[in-house]
Amino acid sequence: MIASAIAWYFRQRRDELWQLISEAEKHQLDLLEVFTDKLSRTEYGRFYGVKGQLQYDEFARLIPVVSYEDLKPFIQRTMKGEQQLIWPADITWFAKSSGTTSNEAKFIPISYECLEYTHYMGSRESLTQYFAFNPNAKIFEGKGLLIGGSHKVNQLNEKAYFGDLSAVLMNHMPMWANWKSTPDIEIAMMENWEEKVEKMALATIPENVTSMSGVPTWTLVLLNRILEITGKQNIHEIWPNLELFIHGGMNFAPYKAQFNKLLPGNHMNYIETYNASEGFFGVQAYQDKSDLLLMTHHGTFYEFYPINKGPDYIIPLWNIELGVNYAVVMTNNSGLWRYIIGDTIEFTNKNPYTFKITGRTKLFINAFGEELVIENAESAIANAAKEFGVQIVDYTAAPMFTLNHEGHEWLIEFNTKPENMEDFVKTLDHFLKLSNSDYEGKRMGDLVMKLPKITAVPNGTFHAWLHLKGKLGGQNKVPRLSNNRLVIEEILNLLS
Repeated sequence: MIASAIAWYFRQRRDELWQLISEAEKHQLDLLEVFTDKLSRTEYGRFYGVKGQLQYDEFARLIPVVSYEDLKPFIQRTMKGEQQLIWPADITWFAKSSGTTSNEAKFIPISYECLEYTHYMGSRESLTQYFAFNPNAKIFEGKGLLIGGSHKVNQLNEKAYFGDLSAVLMNHMPMWANWKSTPDIEIAMMENWEEKVEKMALATIPENVTSMSGVPTWTLVLLNRILEITGKQNIHEIWPNLELFIHGGMNFAPYKAQFNKLLPGNHMNYIETYNASEGFFGVQAYQDKSDLLLMTHHGTFYEFYPINKGPDYIIPLWNIELGVNYAVVMTNNSGLWRYIIGDTIEFTNKNPYTFKITGRTKLFINAFGEELVIENAESAIANAAKEFGVQIVDYTAAPMFTLNHEGHEWLIEFNTKPENMEDFVKTLDHFLKLSNSDYEGKRMGDLVMKLPKITAVPNGTFHAWLHLKGKLGGQNKVPRLSNNRLVIEEILNLLS
């Protein structure tokens, strides 16, 4: 009865969600009024002369666009116990975010408002969309497998705590969500990833798992371990009622073939989300398309700038254009004011606002003027893998400068290797050209850039590198593209 009641709640919310989404500009302006009033009651706001509610032009004039480093002094003081510095309420929780483009951890403030009206509301919208796609879904008749981070909750001082985002969220989940989740929180919070995978597998095998949520890479590690333990051929033999995987954090396309192999048949469903420590920004808009709905009615005020122009050309949501690659600037209900999150997106529609994630502001290769962004790489490698019928576990790429070769070097860990690597290289190069005209121009005639160099690395290579960096589990992932050779040289050194 409880499962039926929860399912009914999500089924009837679809019209409400789409009504809210259709009034995006109104909700954004309402949020700005609320946020700037709260800003006036903080040390940060008083420093910049904010005395009450602001209109957008005044907000943009007074408050600077910032990075984490700019806000770091205020965040560090908050972590030590000072309050009302960046948000007019106590902040005692922080999400530790390692990121993919920096070796230094970030501690993102998480207020109560951010937990309740951003992260948890975003999760509810994901389930609302799923029930809109599948009205007869039965996920609440079983349990949801949460494949969270590898950091337990740690205490900063008597009143402040930190962990990765999943740890923070799990510690505040409502009772009904805990009751419908697996494994127990003691296992979910384990820091040692190898031990945690083993205990997660043993604890969840007997459960009636009907849904999963997590990052694709670490989900695959767990599912493959479960098959090793049970000796079964696919996951549906263990969990016959499994019907949904909610994923985010990386492009799913390179992993789809592996999931199809582990979860064969046509009754498995996938929902993509766009969430980060800083907020919950998007959920899959349509069942048969990967476009994401921008969450405009809770917790985040958005601004954008074209990545080829920079923050001097920042605009609000209502001034965006379709087909432009924008960097995301956000203001949220935890005191991140005009904060460059580091992600890039491209809008595909304005009514409602839908978009695709194109990459990171710092996750690119532009050593030869090729301006290759992560979207190009993900699309090309997924198409090449599909054409050769191979599966890719992980990869990274970086520029290469030698007397004999100037171009890109790729390290790829294959689940199944192509029979002819030379042809695979040419095919990947072909799809990279199709996805990026600048890359195509620099490859013309082999004058500026040579054909990519690909090294197929042994199984477990990227896992070993993540282990070396202390980044196993959770939201941690291998940087796909680097504009320098730091990551790729570290991995090559492991192989030497």
